[in-house]
Amino acid sequence: MKVISAALLFIFCLCFTSCSEKPKVQAEKKDTLKPVTTPVKSDSLPGIKYAVSKYFTPVLNTPDFKSVYGGINGSTLKRSSNGLIKEVEYVAYPGSGFEILEEYDKGTYKIYKVKTEEYEIPLNGSGLFIDSRFVEIKNSKPDKRKIILPSEKEIYDYLDKSIGAMYVWGANNIDGVPQMTEFYPPKSELTSSEKKEWSLKGLDCSGLIYEATRGYTARNTHQLVSYGEPVKIAGLSATQISSKVKPLDLIVWKGHVIVVYDKNTTIESSFSAGKVIRKNLIDVLKKLTSKRKPVDEWSGGIKNEFVIRRWYGTSSNHQ
Repeated sequence: MKVISAALLFIFCLCFTSCSEKPKVQAEKKDTLKPVTTPVKSDSLPGIKYAVSKYFTPVLNTPDFKSVYGGINGSTLKRSSNGLIKEVEYVAYPGSGFEILEEYDKGTYKIYKVKTEEYEIPLNGSGLFIDSRFVEIKNSKPDKRKIILPSEKEIYDYLDKSIGAMYVWGANNIDGVPQMTEFYPPKSELTSSEKKEWSLKGLDCSGLIYEATRGYTARNTHQLVSYGEPVKIAGLSATQISSKVKPLDLIVWKGHVIVVYDKNTTIESSFSAGKVIRKNLIDVLKKLTSKRKPVDEWSGGIKNEFVIRRWYGTSSNHQ
């Protein structure tokens, strides 16, 4: 009887030990597959302080690129309530310099939290983030990207070429960023418009003038409302305003910018139209003045106002 009891006790202990260790092995395996999301401060990364973009580089306001480009099923773009991909801030030009603040290890690549002189204030999120595959690491601060204002003809050539280009939030490149579908490949077939959004092949409103000037002008409307010099329009009618504007003036408020194409026409990348379009100047101003108040300087405190800023041909140095 004692022999049987001892045998049973041995079997019980063996089973208990095996069951208790098995979950531990599974947990360890699961942990090795879990992506690292905790940022590492740049202070603990000696010699890795700066980066320079090799390609057109998407700059997001979240480190979680895969949630924006792919989501749970690998083929979904993350959209806001009005259908925009608000995590995209802008697309940096090749040669743009970044200071690395933190890094997120993703195994075969990293996500860097950065700051850059070319785009100092993120509109959303908690900072600016780039994918390491788009950049080269530098141990010393790189020279600022050389920015030269194109000629008037070159600007107009680009504006003409952009007609019909798709409206894409955060985009400023009608040729797109082909590396996006390489680095973040969708797991199923996308529609034509989804492919363009995924590869940032298009323009938002400020992206239109930004690319037309090759990155010379400010990148978002929060900056454009005080960019260049003011055109005095306070208290004027649409017709009176139309007589004061010059080609390439910016009709702008925080949220949208319209470019004066010539004395009769405007051009803009329109969210409602879904593309870059030209419109009659008087019609645009009449509609605008029925909803917004023309002012000489942006006050920042009144929502229903707009300004006109003159930057081309002025003596102001914006770079």
